[in-house]
Amino acid sequence: MVLAVLAARIGARHVHGPDAVEPRYLDDESGGVAGRPVGVVRPGDTAEVAFVLATCHAARQPVVVQGGRTGMTRAALPRDGELILSLERIAAVEAVDAVAGTMTVGAGCVLATAQAAAAEAGWRLAVDIGARGSCTIGGMIATNAGGHQVLRHGMMRDQVLGLEAVLADGTVISAMNRLLKNNSGYDLKQLFVGAEGTLGVVTRAVLRLRPPAIRRETVLCALGDYAEAVALLGRLDRALPGQLGAFELMWGEFLAAAAALPGASSPFATPPPLAALVEVEGQADGALAAALESCLADGIISDAVVAQSERDRQRLWAVRDAIGPLVETMPLVEPFDVSVALQAIGPLVDQLRAALSAELPGSRPLFFGHIADGNLHVALALADEAQRALAERIVYDAVGAMDGSVSAEHGIGMLKRAWLGHSCSAEEIALMRRLRAALDPKGILNPGRIFEDLLGAE
Repeated sequence: MVLAVLAARIGARHVHGPDAVEPRYLDDESGGVAGRPVGVVRPGDTAEVAFVLATCHAARQPVVVQGGRTGMTRAALPRDGELILSLERIAAVEAVDAVAGTMTVGAGCVLATAQAAAAEAGWRLAVDIGARGSCTIGGMIATNAGGHQVLRHGMMRDQVLGLEAVLADGTVISAMNRLLKNNSGYDLKQLFVGAEGTLGVVTRAVLRLRPPAIRRETVLCALGDYAEAVALLGRLDRALPGQLGAFELMWGEFLAAAAALPGASSPFATPPPLAALVEVEGQADGALAAALESCLADGIISDAVVAQSERDRQRLWAVRDAIGPLVETMPLVEPFDVSVALQAIGPLVDQLRAALSAELPGSRPLFFGHIADGNLHVALALADEAQRALAERIVYDAVGAMDGSVSAEHGIGMLKRAWLGHSCSAEEIALMRRLRAALDPKGILNPGRIFEDLLGAE
């Protein structure tokens, strides 16, 4: 009945029943197993999203919202009985204000498309992740995505000036603010950033743009241990204040796996225990070269590969971005995305490496991350599904003991909901649930994501 009502408004070619759902809607980057949805609907604008949600709200039809399906927490995987709401048709770059430095885009707009539109207008959308060719702006807002440039420009939250969202009952909240300063009442857009589609469905957004880099210098530094990585970060941060754009650390397991990919090789003659990919934005004043020479002289780094061209830069970044193809080689993967204090990251890696090796035979962890902002990633290849629960306990118990976060930038989704209490107090979780109950009293939006199984069904 719901599908027939939706087809009459949205169009039959954009509404399909369970037997006509394309396989791509049943898959995501985490490799989970989807349930059987009741169908898929692809609205073309905010008004159609509002109609879909109002219809589903009246019928108590649960909805799972999808963007580019690049998430790592199984939030976009449909469960039995859910209706897939795909935002892929709401993908336009509506406008770029080349004077004010803002752009207006649909939630289904792919990040790379938005980046290209900003660059064409002489600006930069200063958020970047490896899945740029398929992730969408709406999904990045829903998860408050981070990525390579957080150190200098902040998370996705810092790029969003305004947005439009549809509540569970079809109410449209249009807060398409274009101002840098607007202190008029509650900042409602912040309710939806990072809420993973449980409070409302973001359909459009106004994003803040930044000037393009005057000059970019990229270098891959070889390191002997984590203490040297911290020392290098401190030395560069002080020698180049405000200029560090990225500081990506990769441990030996990651470097070896990346070098073993088809067509790849190690940038170093002797692979180091760790390597830091550093990117600096600013004038060509020789400060980076001087800082690197100082670090070499003091034994903080043992080698450095400096990009001499954009092609060289892309080759160095290909080492860090190898995580995409590496995950694709893992039949079963648990993607951990945690955050602890800077000084605790090295000890955490050592602890996890030992525990995983001892307790999960056949598993293979790859450690890497944006450590300057405290974010450690672990791509853990599992030997079998039975290892998943123990792997989660090992990692999240260690993170919780260090007063860290079980999710630095990927969100909670379905994979991490049982562990939310490791990072949030019972009072915080209760307030989250009160907010959800107020905005989605029937619990139709992305049910089972974030915290449903932690404190009982909604």
